[in-house]
Amino acid sequence: MSHIRTLIAAVAATLTTLPAFADESIMINDAYARASGMNAIAGAAFFEIMNHGDQDDRLIAVKSDVAKRVELHTHMETADGVMKMMEVEGGFPVAAGGMHALKRGGDHVMFMGLNQPFEDGSTINITLVFEKAGEMSVEIPVDLKRKPDAMTHSHDATN
Repeated sequence: MSHIRTLIAAVAATLTTLPAFADESIMINDAYARASGMNAIAGAAFFEIMNHGDQDDRLIAVKSDVAKRVELHTHMETADGVMKMMEVEGGFPVAAGGMHALKRGGDHVMFMGLNQPFEDGSTINITLVFEKAGEMSVEIPVDLKRKPDAMTHSHDATN
């Protein structure tokens, strides 16, 4: 009987220490990150979120140790016609069967207070937090040479 209790305790301990991952209905495509300028203290990540599931979801947060602050941002036009970057506290909706693009000049992940420079060809690790699908770890290549309209829809950056 003590063997069964030990086995149950071991299984319970294993289940409570497993990380949460987004379900397979969410895919990240064409991800890249870049910093702004040579001595950059800020950077951004861009990618497409594909929702192959049958229910709407929402990217509600991003976590990473590459910067002191990581936020979901967008560009909005103010009343006087000036484009301003601002945090999106409610996150980005991704409709069932749909896609949401994070791209330059629009929605993106913002890294403020970089802990180290973004070096071209290196990768950064982030965790995307979805309202329904949970957490998803993504490795994103740093591409400092990429042009704004170069999204190719050709590769999957998920782990």
